[in-house]
Amino acid sequence: MPWGKNWVVDHDKKRLFPYVEGLSPANFSEQTKVIDETLRTAKEKGAFKVLEKWRNELYTIHGPDQLITMERSGSPLFGIVTYGVHMTAYVNTQDGMKIWVPKRAKGKTYGGLLDNTVAGGIAAGEKPYECIVREAAEEASFSENLIRSAAKPCGTISYFMLRDKLAGGETDLLQPEVQFVYDMEVGEDVVPEPSDDEVDDFRLWTVGEVQEALSKGLFKPNCALYMLDFFVRHGILTLENEKDYVEIISRLHRKLPFPTATAM
Repeated sequence: MPWGKNWVVDHDKKRLFPYVEGLSPANFSEQTKVIDETLRTAKEKGAFKVLEKWRNELYTIHGPDQLITMERSGSPLFGIVTYGVHMTAYVNTQDGMKIWVPKRAKGKTYGGLLDNTVAGGIAAGEKPYECIVREAAEEASFSENLIRSAAKPCGTISYFMLRDKLAGGETDLLQPEVQFVYDMEVGEDVVPEPSDDEVDDFRLWTVGEVQEALSKGLFKPNCALYMLDFFVRHGILTLENEKDYVEIISRLHRKLPFPTATAM
């Protein structure tokens, strides 16, 4: 990283923070500016492959009393806690529960793998529920009225994502994430359709078909976690049928060693 004069880097304590001479350390707007300038310089120099997918989307760095933001593509380099939303849409049919499962577009990260019905990152200043409303329209053509009437918040999951080659850019970067989870039961007449280039198609699968795909590693890694969480909450995955039941639940809710959001 091209650290400039406005960074204080302590290699012994493995700490760094942006600092502008003559200004209070609490000047968060200037700190945000330093972070942005540093990432743009790194991008121009081709320092990191992960910055080649510049998103022009800001993520919030939670912890300070005021808002500090960072370009989304740069977040894995700093290891900040990122936040997102994931929703599973399902149908209760005469033949049992079925789940809407999308297949990611091949040109995207983790291309060709399976995903959750709707998912996305929470941009700076955005509330989780507003994010799921936006993503549902963009990815699955779900109407705002449908989401607001049927999408139910179901808590959070937290974990460390270890980026591999399918994520794009540098590998082995540790990225802590907190995701807000939603369920939405829909009727058989509700059919999601791709609205952007994130997914190729949607398929309505039985629980057994989803379980088989999970066992074969066909889901995007973190999306597999949400399906496990869904199965736990709906009594599909239980202590009686899974020997690692307690361990799975524990790992779905990791305690992250960083400040996390107290409000969104």
